[in-house]
Amino acid sequence: MTDLTQTPAAIPTPTPAPRKGSLMVADKATIRRNRAEARFKAYGIGAICIALIALVFLLFTVIRDGAGAFQQTYVSIPVTLSADVVDPKGNRDPAEMAKVLTMSYGKLMDAALTDWMAANAVQIEGLSQADIKGFFSGQASAELRNMVLADPALVGQQVDATVLASSRVDGMFKGRVTDESAARDAKTSSQQIALARAMEEKGALVTRFNSDFITNPDASDNRPEAAGIGVAMLGSLYMMLIVLVLALPIGVAASIYLEEFAPKNRWTDLIEVNISNLAAVPSIVFGILGLAAFINFMGLPRSAPIVGGLVLTLMTLPTIIISTRAALKAVPPSIRDAALGVGASRMQTVFHHVLPLAMPGILTGTIIGLAQALGETAPLLLIGMVAFVSTYPSAPPEGLMDPASALPVQVYNWATRADPAFFERSSGAIIVLLIFLLCMNLLAIFLRRKFERRW
Repeated sequence: MTDLTQTPAAIPTPTPAPRKGSLMVADKATIRRNRAEARFKAYGIGAICIALIALVFLLFTVIRDGAGAFQQTYVSIPVTLSADVVDPKGNRDPAEMAKVLTMSYGKLMDAALTDWMAANAVQIEGLSQADIKGFFSGQASAELRNMVLADPALVGQQVDATVLASSRVDGMFKGRVTDESAARDAKTSSQQIALARAMEEKGALVTRFNSDFITNPDASDNRPEAAGIGVAMLGSLYMMLIVLVLALPIGVAASIYLEEFAPKNRWTDLIEVNISNLAAVPSIVFGILGLAAFINFMGLPRSAPIVGGLVLTLMTLPTIIISTRAALKAVPPSIRDAALGVGASRMQTVFHHVLPLAMPGILTGTIIGLAQALGETAPLLLIGMVAFVSTYPSAPPEGLMDPASALPVQVYNWATRADPAFFERSSGAIIVLLIFLLCMNLLAIFLRRKFERRW
């Protein structure tokens, strides 16, 4: 008798429920998912369109308001340099002639305009002497005085002088001043506007490119047409040099140590947290720190590029450290392992292999940090960079201690003044600042492409 092995009954496999419908026809869940995806894409496209429209509107507004700063109205008339006014003693001594005030040269300009009107048969009914006196810029008499002091032989002669017109006359050709606004403005009149039109028809008044806007220093409230950004550009250049010399080596060295050599403990964790926190600190806090440490404690001069550069260095360091560490982390660990495997030291591995591969990211982060520092205003206001500076700083290193301004501070300064010509120049300075930022970002892209390596 044999024992029969009883096998358990096979467990039946559940039969899947038959699919309703066809695979070629989307069900309700698929339709809802596709609609949600389509809505998300539409939201993204809409957000991009809104951002582009806002950017175009911003650029259009800035260019529209600031383009006039790159053009200026000039008056060209013959001026008789009367010896009785220019050199009362008749000695042709530059020291004695320097005592003659610009007000006296302004009278010569007024007389020259009156003579020009008589010679060209230009008659403006109701034109007063105040209209003639306010026709020229205050810079015109100063330029005429400098020309005479540079060449005393011009005394007694008639010279063809090309000088700046006043901001109100200049505004007429730029759309800022109309006959209606001139009638309400105490600094101009409709008769002055009519004289400007007559001089334009005779070719004695022309609006052309204003290179002095790039090279001239700031001007007083009475001479907005003579104001320029020369000192501000030079001050920004000095500060960027200081930031580059200090922030780049310190930031890169700190990043290499923290990422490649520092032990992972609570101390390094505390440092990393503080670096991240410093990157989020408002810029005005760095201005307060610079005022307390560099000016009040160390005694450095106010409104000096050295102080501005040190403050911007402190503000830029966290950005450079964070971007440099990110670039170092992006290098594959296999690069380090291969270098160490063939006998390279830790330092050789970092400086011969890791650092060259991370260089594009380091340079990009550095330039972005410099661009951010170039546009900062709040910390510079606290250290006195808003002061009126009409003289150029000397060449480095002495010039780092001389008073100077900066482009963003100059924009703020002009925007707070009452004359509309200063607001026009404020927008013009913004255009120059945007061009600098664009060039710096293009340089970052170029360096990234140039030093980028594949692995």
